[in-house]
Amino acid sequence: METIYRLEQKEGAARTGEIAANLGVVLGTVTNTIEHLEGEGLVSHVPYRGVKLTSRGLKGALNVIRRHRLSERLLTDMIRVGWADVHTPACRLEHGLTDEIIKPLEKALKHPKTCPHGNPIPTKCGGIIEEKSEPLTALNEREEGTVVKITEEKADLLRYLDTMGLVPGASINVIEKAPFDGPITLRVGEAKRVLSRSMASIIQVKRTT
Repeated sequence: METIYRLEQKEGAARTGEIAANLGVVLGTVTNTIEHLEGEGLVSHVPYRGVKLTSRGLKGALNVIRRHRLSERLLTDMIRVGWADVHTPACRLEHGLTDEIIKPLEKALKHPKTCPHGNPIPTKCGGIIEEKSEPLTALNEREEGTVVKITEEKADLLRYLDTMGLVPGASINVIEKAPFDGPITLRVGEAKRVLSRSMASIIQVKRTT
């Protein structure tokens, strides 16, 4: 359900092939699970159009995401695990967080609003407050911005962005956008960086000029 939510936010619906690729499972497993979730009234599936969460499914997905992102905060803020490496262990840890644990955990973490990657943590009531942002690819040459969040959480990708200084809060300046979907050249702090369009598309920024 968490994967469906992410894909639905990104593309409007989650296709079974994309769900399988994201979870690293075979298509048949996804198909059977979707049928089960549909029977429970958690998703709706229209062939060739994709899968969407129902209102009940959305509530459940946001609850899982809340636990997951708080788990990531616990790992980074208290145990000092690197932000690039928290996604997978947080997937395991989230299942052990009961409502009784979450309340004191949030207090200990000083009620964080986002996960380490900048994505908002849903509230207990299922609300989610997104800071206004847009893909880095939307910025034009000579425009500046601040990195708000990274929408993909694969460890190798996050490690790469970390080495480039492209983390939430980083200031960027677009130097050049090559034509025909070519790479984007940025200034990140004092360094010059070059990103592919696909890489830049997962970085959400807030314009500052």
